[in-house]
Amino acid sequence: MKEETMASAPPRPHPISTHEEVLDVIIIGAGPCGLSVAARLRETTPAALFTDEEHRRYHWLRRHGRNVALKNAKTGKVTRSPDAQRPGYDMMVLDATDCSWMARWNTLFATYGISHLRSPMLWHVDPADRDSLLSFAYESKRERELVEIRGCVGKEISKHKKKMKVGSRRKLQAAQPQIEINERDRNDYYTPSQAMFQDHCGSIRDRYGLGTDIVSKETVSDISFDIVKGVSINDEKLFTITTNHSKRYARAVVLAVGPANPPKIPAIPGMPPQATRPVAGGHYQSCHSAHIKTFPDPTVQARMAGKRETNIMVVGGGLTSAQLTDLAVRRGVTKVWHLMRGPCKVKAFDVDLSWMGKYRNGQQAEFWSADSDKERYELMREARNGGSITGLYHKKLKRHIADGRVELKTETKVVEAEFVEDAIPGPSGGQWKIVTEPPVDGLPMIDYIYWATGIDADFTSLPYLQTMMSEYPIEECGGLPCLNDDLMWKDGVPLFVAGRLASLKIGPASPNIGGAKLAAERIALAMDELMSGTRGCEDLQYGRDEADDNSGVERYLSGAGSKFSCLEIVQS
Repeated sequence: MKEETMASAPPRPHPISTHEEVLDVIIIGAGPCGLSVAARLRETTPAALFTDEEHRRYHWLRRHGRNVALKNAKTGKVTRSPDAQRPGYDMMVLDATDCSWMARWNTLFATYGISHLRSPMLWHVDPADRDSLLSFAYESKRERELVEIRGCVGKEISKHKKKMKVGSRRKLQAAQPQIEINERDRNDYYTPSQAMFQDHCGSIRDRYGLGTDIVSKETVSDISFDIVKGVSINDEKLFTITTNHSKRYARAVVLAVGPANPPKIPAIPGMPPQATRPVAGGHYQSCHSAHIKTFPDPTVQARMAGKRETNIMVVGGGLTSAQLTDLAVRRGVTKVWHLMRGPCKVKAFDVDLSWMGKYRNGQQAEFWSADSDKERYELMREARNGGSITGLYHKKLKRHIADGRVELKTETKVVEAEFVEDAIPGPSGGQWKIVTEPPVDGLPMIDYIYWATGIDADFTSLPYLQTMMSEYPIEECGGLPCLNDDLMWKDGVPLFVAGRLASLKIGPASPNIGGAKLAAERIALAMDELMSGTRGCEDLQYGRDEADDNSGVERYLSGAGSKFSCLEIVQS
């Protein structure tokens, strides 16, 4: 009886342990953004600041610098090189999904059956080499896993042809896309397989010593920034990160949480309130795409096994909706009814090519020089222009439509949805009766609805940011925080933000891997400056003294300067 009583007792909550060790930085989120920031914090010669030649010279000095001396070319002074290297950051990564990198990312790719990324080869998490992913493909002899992103390269019109066409066939020219990406960049416009990208991320993790020992599965419940009695030294303000398992302290925090907010299903007239909760496997056969565990749902699989005709509905106009539609057909669903509230937009990327081609600096300059965050928000919305699908998936949809397996309806909305409990005899026999605007001819009862409607950002509603909002309030625009130029919460509050929530400072590509690299670069530079003030970090150089501050040769030899700094003005 005693054993039965103990077995039936509710589990005790996990005790919260306090770690009094003060870390340099805690990264919240172990996805691509978190990994990109962590790798950049461990890299002393990033590709964004150093050329390949400077990389080689600096790494040689870092390996052999303590054994050699530097000689000033002008004065002949010989200086022994001290072992002056920046201390590494004490780092911890917290993730709510798992105690490993990219767990959520890999799970979603496996669930949706996605074989290749949408992003080009130059978007990856390696801070040291722009062409790292391309090199990895050839080094591991996996170049066959690369798929060309068509319609990007080789389509531009030469200056000569533009001059020849001036004044003639203007309407035809206006209808043609002006894609400005050079032929020399063709190698960049391939997309890697998910397996290759995952392995490449693993190689970056191993290179920088970012093993699973620094990643902890914990859900953050609160972030605060204040003097901690008994922990702070000299009244230094610290971040207190409270999770479901522990309480940790850090000098700086990086928020790399992706969309951050929970997904929501639109409230449709006639839908039971419980059906708008985006949870898979519920009584009402409806869920948000972000919460899919098994696809198609076990209810649909049971009807397929019983040789019944199955009809599912996918609502959404982005790439996820197209991927779910294609996957449903490949897994045996009789017919998919795909509804989009707007037109079907086909783009290689979820940002316009003008933000990625050879004239992207003009677009970025316009964005960064905008007078206000509101103006930047409008530029960002215009650049992304809602959900879109790739040319590859557009072809797949057209093939399924021709085979009668998919019905695609654009500019169509669900205006009423009624769940009929006993539409089919037997257990779990419910179906949806859907009314659309405009009406869809021949729309049958629907077995399951998948809402691929995206996730709206609203950082003010995140539970773990309520203390920060109360004690260090900042403005918002479109649900995004108005950060400073260093992607910091505000001056003096080193809570850094990466990913989608940094869009007002990074630009339209902020939610993507390319935006993660830009954010990591800014955060690392600001972090170096911050930590050098709090810990007295030495400059990354070898054998320099105050008298030689203007020596371009020594700056070049140390890897801190470029070859241009060695040049001298010669009077003719």
